[in-house]
Amino acid sequence: MTHVLVFFDSVNAALTGAQQELLTHADALGEVSVVTGSAAEAVIAPLSLEPVENVYTGETAITAPDPALADLLETAVKEVSADIVLGAHAPDTVDALARLAVRLDTGLVTAANGVTSTGVATKSVLAGSYFTTAQITEDAPLVATLRPNTAERMTTPGAAPEVTVLPVSASGSLEVLEETELPKSGRPPLAEARVVVAAGRGVEGDLSLVEELADELGAAIGASRAATDAGWIDHSAQVGQTGVVISPQLYISVGISGAIQQKAGMQTSGTIVAINKDEDAPVFEIADFGVVGDLNEVLPQMIEEIRRRKA
Repeated sequence: MTHVLVFFDSVNAALTGAQQELLTHADALGEVSVVTGSAAEAVIAPLSLEPVENVYTGETAITAPDPALADLLETAVKEVSADIVLGAHAPDTVDALARLAVRLDTGLVTAANGVTSTGVATKSVLAGSYFTTAQITEDAPLVATLRPNTAERMTTPGAAPEVTVLPVSASGSLEVLEETELPKSGRPPLAEARVVVAAGRGVEGDLSLVEELADELGAAIGASRAATDAGWIDHSAQVGQTGVVISPQLYISVGISGAIQQKAGMQTSGTIVAINKDEDAPVFEIADFGVVGDLNEVLPQMIEEIRRRKA
């Protein structure tokens, strides 16, 4: 039996979409355990899901990027004799798993699309132009982070897992001075969203139609670097090689030319719809559906049709 250890740097009252997907991946591979930096009393309810049998925590809550997370991970790997360690492809998780890989003298595969029970990881490279496979050849666990939107989301209720507190505590080298809750937009997180509407230079600073379309579709809002540099939207919304790399099921590009840096962030999307008044825009080279037209004329028609069909 393959032993899979899933790492969540923290667990809130409800699991994120990416965390649910990790459990789906793990459930298909073998016996599932979870290790998390959250306190033991906080994890039972959200992790009472069908594939989760055991949960491991530290003696105290350990907040990323505390290096003690690597201690917690290493201890948990030995406790369960893990064959595979999985985490979400997010900065804090990559940091902790990279430290773990060094400790275990094994390899780390980041942004994988999937793994097999024999420890083979598949990932897209070069802006989605190629797929590669990687396998750990030594007698050591495979450590990998998985991209969002690569599996269904596990939500099947189960029995309360057995929680084991490991002899690991916060290092004391990290002090949280203040926590500020992010503003709630009612939209899904960009990295995990299954539908994304992205705005570029063509919106000329007016994102009202993009926001209206996103809300009708239950989508996240992304943007090109031109739009974020202009101050029209926060830099956290930037999709691209130097921004957020996403793989939604549907990506709608509005007024974005589609330069190579932008393509690198969204080219692996399931379906790409491009709207641009320049018929020679590079984005049409990778779009599944393209509309050559003024976004101020096209988007209202799309919104009206979506509302009509909903009704």
